[in-house]
This record gives sequence, C-alpha cells and structure tokens, in this order.
Amino acid sequence: MLNTTKKNGRKTAAVKINPQRYGKLLAKVLPVRIETEEENDRMLAETEKLIEKGDRRTPEEDALLDLLAHLVQQFERDFYHLGGATPHEILRELMAARGLKQSDLLHIFRSKGIASEVVNGKRGISKAQAKALADFFHVSAELFI
Repeated sequence: MLNTTKKNGRKTAAVKINPQRYGKLLAKVLPVRIETEEENDRMLAETEKLIEKGDRRTPEEDALLDLLAHLVQQFERDFYHLGGATPHEILRELMAARGLKQSDLLHIFRSKGIASEVVNGKRGISKAQAKALADFFHVSAELFI
C-alpha cells in the first residue's frame, strides 16, 4: 500500500492507496501530458466522471482525480496563456473552454445577478468565490484574485 496525502477541506490525512487498483485505473484512463485540445477534452471528460462520483470515490480515484486536475491545469495555463489576463477574462475563458453558461455557476454565486456582474466584470471576485471557482475548475485560486 502506498501512503499519500488527501486534501479534505483544510485538514490533510494519510490515505492508503492500493497500487493494483490505482494501476488498473491508470491503465484504463491512460493519463498523459496534455498537448492538444482533444487530449484536454478527454482528460476533462474523465475528470467529470470522477467528480460526479462525489463521496463515493475511492482513495485511488481521488489520487487519479488529483493527477488529472494537475494535467488539465498545466495544459490550460500553457495553452490559454492565462497569466496576463484579468480574473474576469480567465473566468470567461474557462467557461467558454467547457461550454458553460452563467447559470452553471449559480451554486458558487448564489444569485443570477451576482453571477452576471462577476462574469461581466462589473463586480469583483471575493476570496470565497475565488476558492470555490478554483475548486470547480481545478485551477489555482490565484487566477481569480
């Protein structure tokens, strides 16, 4: 068994990973360094499948989700050159890349009006919203601050 650290809110705990189970997941998903939008779409689809499992994810699936999120984040940082963009531009680009609408972010902003104002740059992104957006998009919260 491999030991790894699992991010669970603010606390971290050592979680045992079964190498055989994790190996089977890796063989099935075949994560790679993402170099094309097609590969990114494939990794995003696998990421979404794991996210949808929610609390039913195994420790091995959590480890795979962390790996996929890292690969997607790195590709999007390199491919979309988000570093020079404003937080609002980054948000709009991430939404466009995933085909999302403002209504898809209501669970973060809690209001259509606030979602509209934030997406359109008329309202700043709070630290709590930045954290929630980072978790949702699997990117660093610093992109939204």
